[in-house]
Amino acid sequence: MPTILRTPDERFQHLPDYPFAPHYLQIQGARMHYVDEGTGEVILCLHGEPSWSFLYRKMIPILAKDHRVIAPDWIGFGKSDKFAEQSDYSFQGHRDSLVELIDALGLEQITLVCQDWGGLIGLRVAGEMPDRFARLVIMNTGMPDGTEPMSDVLAMWREYAANTPDLPIGMVIERGSVQSLPPEVIAAYDAPFPEARYKAGAAVFPSLIPTMPDHPDSLAMRAARESLQTWTKPALIMFSDGDPITAGGDRFFKRLLRSTEAQVIPIENAGHFLQEEQGEHLAQQILAF
Repeated sequence: MPTILRTPDERFQHLPDYPFAPHYLQIQGARMHYVDEGTGEVILCLHGEPSWSFLYRKMIPILAKDHRVIAPDWIGFGKSDKFAEQSDYSFQGHRDSLVELIDALGLEQITLVCQDWGGLIGLRVAGEMPDRFARLVIMNTGMPDGTEPMSDVLAMWREYAANTPDLPIGMVIERGSVQSLPPEVIAAYDAPFPEARYKAGAAVFPSLIPTMPDHPDSLAMRAARESLQTWTKPALIMFSDGDPITAGGDRFFKRLLRSTEAQVIPIENAGHFLQEEQGEHLAQQILAF
């Protein structure tokens, strides 16, 4: 059984603009945290690496006025439990945790809002279970299956994460932004990780990306891409102008979702973590969509 670490609750006592009540599910032997705000049609907000549901704090109140907003923390992040060993994390494991969450909460007609690894996992699940999803909102992410070359920026990030025993999480978020972040916001991104051993999930995530055709998850990602080529339901694509990691991804998804009239809205003055810098604007675009 994996060794489980749990971040002390006091680490989350002074988070700015994050008043949401915690909710938990037991998944894969670990406690998985999620925000559950509002009522109505479901909007499922999935974060990426190395952030957590705090990233959606500016968007949740706006979206939850007329919708039910679910924003989970992947195992290894946020208020969810952490596996102590990198070897206990896998792409398949994260995929399975999302499916368990969707099933446990009985979510249907989901509007998926995803960024970074939230897209890799969420769009894979949407491709596998399209009947559970009504709309896609795709932001600063990709669906790599190992058939395209990895960008230099992504290769540098993978190497850095693999060779940095104690990832400076808050600093990573700030460096991925084009605007400066207040110290209390940087501290909130550091809050889930009181010690280096809590960061195994963050450290290993980049190495789980399918970068070769024979990667263990390449076949599943390829199948999900093929499934989404027949997607006929609404899709909204929003990529920021200041993210070198996913630059060009908007064009990829426009080609992929060829069976639907996907809307493409460029987001200005934002880096990789566009929810942090343009959260209110993104939420209004989603509501209009």
